[in-house]
Amino acid sequence: MTATTLDTRTALILVDLQKGIVGLPTVHPAAEIIERSAQLAAAFRAHDLPVVLVRVTGGAPGRNEGPARQGTPPADWAELVPELDQQDGDIVVTKQTWGAFYGTDLDMQLRRQGVTQVVLAGIATAMGVESTARSAHEHGYHVTVATDAVTDMDPEAHRNAVERIFPRLGETDTAETIVKLLG
Repeated sequence: MTATTLDTRTALILVDLQKGIVGLPTVHPAAEIIERSAQLAAAFRAHDLPVVLVRVTGGAPGRNEGPARQGTPPADWAELVPELDQQDGDIVVTKQTWGAFYGTDLDMQLRRQGVTQVVLAGIATAMGVESTARSAHEHGYHVTVATDAVTDMDPEAHRNAVERIFPRLGETDTAETIVKLLG
């Protein structure tokens, strides 16, 4: 479903746009995702709406069959990319799992500001963005995903999230359309 409206208290959540993630090979160029995300952030700030910058610094415990992380990541791995133009009023969330809600105070911070809807963008579509979108939906927020401001390392996982998962959680549209809805 295309985006039809934004609530008066909508927050933007940008997921894992950090130096260690944006350098990974992705389906769509990370530079385009960063550019669209920065445009969304500027528009939300111009309308005095919350901007949430999420970064990951660890991983959830437990076994999985994925490749093990080798070595220590570079010191700047978790630094948010400068193109996002982080502002003093932005909410910064540091997470240890895929989703931005679990184990953080994100829900409490959004509720304190009266937020009823979230717009999501970032990397990776089928991990951090999808997990955050699912949790936002479960927490009762209206969910919108800027589908041209998300990408993944796996083309099939990206397609599945964009075509099958996100439309079941809320609305989807382009960053440009979402910016127009703010006006």
